[in-house]
Amino acid sequence: MTKIAVAIPCYKVRKHILDVISRIPASVQRIYVVDDKCPEESGLLVQQDCTDPRIHVIFHESNQGVGGAIRSAYKKALDDGMDIIVKVDGDGQMDPSLIPLFTTPIEKRHADYTKGNRFFQPASLRQMPAIRLIGNAALSIINKFSSGYWSIMDPTNGYTAIHVHVLRELPLDDLERRYFFESDMLYQLSLVRAVVHDVPMNAVYADEKSNLKITKVLPEFAVKHAIRFFKRYAYQYLLRDFNIGSLYSISGMLMLISGAGFGIYGWLQSVATDVPATSGTVMLAALPIIIGIQFIIAFLHHDVSREPVTPLLADLPDAARL
Repeated sequence: MTKIAVAIPCYKVRKHILDVISRIPASVQRIYVVDDKCPEESGLLVQQDCTDPRIHVIFHESNQGVGGAIRSAYKKALDDGMDIIVKVDGDGQMDPSLIPLFTTPIEKRHADYTKGNRFFQPASLRQMPAIRLIGNAALSIINKFSSGYWSIMDPTNGYTAIHVHVLRELPLDDLERRYFFESDMLYQLSLVRAVVHDVPMNAVYADEKSNLKITKVLPEFAVKHAIRFFKRYAYQYLLRDFNIGSLYSISGMLMLISGAGFGIYGWLQSVATDVPATSGTVMLAALPIIIGIQFIIAFLHHDVSREPVTPLLADLPDAARL
């Protein structure tokens, strides 16, 4: 039987945590509640008021962020011999009854990692505040470049599930500890060529307060995504492999730089001499730029086609898969 664990990071969720735990299905064998130095002492509340035998409370001496909390739960699940770990937030925004939808693709070896997608259903989008909708849409587009998962939306969605075999392939101690954790997971998963599936889900917003401010984190996330895009490119197109996508991207950038450089030089010469550039000079600048753009588009098309489709679990012996 597949041993499923649920990890719940707790920070200012005292009002909702007991209800979330009460709705976790019986198919789950272990529940890890991580009190991330919660000022409301959510972990202590669970210890005192929850009699569910599946509960194991982990206390942090200092706040480590959602990534740090989930990392502690992941390590404990690995030590306990769990097979699949599902992350559910403790603020009531994630319906625990959906857990089988996240674990089934992994149990059937169709995916290595599953995550929620609030953009799949139009009705769900109408419930999402406008600022979150715009911010999450922007982050989704940026994430496609940094992770290479072009079919994935809603990268900051924290409702996820992962198989321990895949988890062991990731550098847990190097993962982001704060709100970039989910996006960093996708980047790390892309490096090991794990298959990621989106699970449609509704957005739930009641009286809970989100600690994630889109307007504040969007610039920070953009920088981190840019760094990861160039790291992923270097690893997948220069170090690990050198393929047609590598040729497209390098040729395209050289064309763009040379065309733009020649065009700027010609424009400065025209300004200095007060002599208009000839049509031939303009074409010598424009042609490399046009070709360079076409090469970059070809590279992006190649990158889209390289999204992983064969789960890492498919290579495991039957006895080790689940």
